[in-house]
Amino acid sequence: MNELTQSEGFTVSDLMARSRVPFGTSGVRGLASAMTDVLCHAYATAFLQYLRQIGEFAPGDPVAIAGDLRESTPRILAACATAVRDCGGEVINCGRTPTPALAFRAIGRGMASIMVTGSHIPADRNGIKFYRPHGEVLKSDEAGIVSQVVKAGDDRFGADGGLLDPAPLPEVVDVSQDYIDRYVRHFGAGALEGLTIGVYQHSAVGRDVLVRAVEALGGVAVPFGRSEQFLPVDTEAIRQEDIELAAQWARSNKVDAIISTDGDSDRPLVADASGTWLRGDIVGLLCARAVGADIVVTPVSSNTVLELSGAAPRVARTRIGSPYVIAAMMDAATADPSARVCGYEANGGFLLGTDVGEGEGRLTALPTRDALLPIIAVVRAARQRPLADILAELPPRFTFSDRVAEFPQAHSAALIAFLSTGPEDAQLARIARCFGEIAGLPIGIDTTDGYRMTFADGSIIHFRPSGNAPELRCYTEAETEAKARDLNARALKHVLEDVVPEAVKAQQDG
Repeated sequence: MNELTQSEGFTVSDLMARSRVPFGTSGVRGLASAMTDVLCHAYATAFLQYLRQIGEFAPGDPVAIAGDLRESTPRILAACATAVRDCGGEVINCGRTPTPALAFRAIGRGMASIMVTGSHIPADRNGIKFYRPHGEVLKSDEAGIVSQVVKAGDDRFGADGGLLDPAPLPEVVDVSQDYIDRYVRHFGAGALEGLTIGVYQHSAVGRDVLVRAVEALGGVAVPFGRSEQFLPVDTEAIRQEDIELAAQWARSNKVDAIISTDGDSDRPLVADASGTWLRGDIVGLLCARAVGADIVVTPVSSNTVLELSGAAPRVARTRIGSPYVIAAMMDAATADPSARVCGYEANGGFLLGTDVGEGEGRLTALPTRDALLPIIAVVRAARQRPLADILAELPPRFTFSDRVAEFPQAHSAALIAFLSTGPEDAQLARIARCFGEIAGLPIGIDTTDGYRMTFADGSIIHFRPSGNAPELRCYTEAETEAKARDLNARALKHVLEDVVPEAVKAQQDG
């Protein structure tokens, strides 16, 4: 990355091409080794220059920063803090804290913020999320950011792109207590009284916040599984070891639920008393019902039990990614100012689009992924009856997701192009030929995000290339968990062994 320090100036789009560290709907993500100090400084500079351009940042303004527990996070935080200072801003160091805790403080005080986190991706990677003073950077902001021209001087960075003299960060400002207090005011100090809650801590940045929140709400928190090495816990594709650990821990302890989060603690994990993890979109549905939502926005990959259960009067489906959910929530709230609007993703992250509740316990809107609200809303219900009984009342629709790691993006593109070629009747015929033996007669196609196929028996297969990693994700839905899981395994095996080779060959021949 030394060529960046020698440049008179370059745009973020140039930066993306040179570094192969992309900027997208989740911010910046890439290998930690590729996310050099000069690169991270440049991205943060472009973000603040864009905010200044649209009147949301000026020299002297505070900018809050925080990070997760990855080994590379302190270095990247230092680079981002240097960019804030170079742009004339005041660094507010919020330390290692959950992303929604940072966002709650920053949005509440109308200041920009930067979160250094790779979320659930492997430990050798990292990322940066950017927040405008009122919420996440959205798709509509991307063009303005990637067109910024940034400069980096030779005297600031070494040949390896590292800061030569990084300044220490200011003293940490604790923002987690305000985040916890938000929910104590809303739910009440006795909301979890009588409940014993297991807290799977692993390497989540909010692992101690979860314990404090449970205790502040009157519950008994029993922490376990703390790790000093970063573990890539993905709430949408739960690791087999985490499935086994939760079940084992529940067998040896009397708990009403087990809770956890992903790495930056903006996505929840909730298990019932048996240690069975709930799907994130089921957690989202239960939380939407708990806050009395009038309109629920969720990506196309979320379980269709939302519509079947009648959990909300109105449902809007979007592409996958919080920026799409937030944009649709904003549109819904503008169209109906009296409506209670929320959103959630299949990974469980819950987004509150409008205020809910009354008086001192009123929850102000927090239009970013949050883990604590859905955790409390769902676990609190266990005071009346077991979570397993609540789930049993929902229509029998089960989803399962898995992914193929290190899957070339070119192969993903070839697969989607192959499936979507031609008019719908031709596509349906191709699906029947490729997947009929696995799933039956196809009756519908949805290309909102990736390629989603619905079959006559109600089962669904959805292929989607990851937007920020060389991965192919597969989502399946069926009337039983066993069928959804089996369908997923068979669909991935078949697509890898037969469909992708055919798709790549068709692309080459074409």
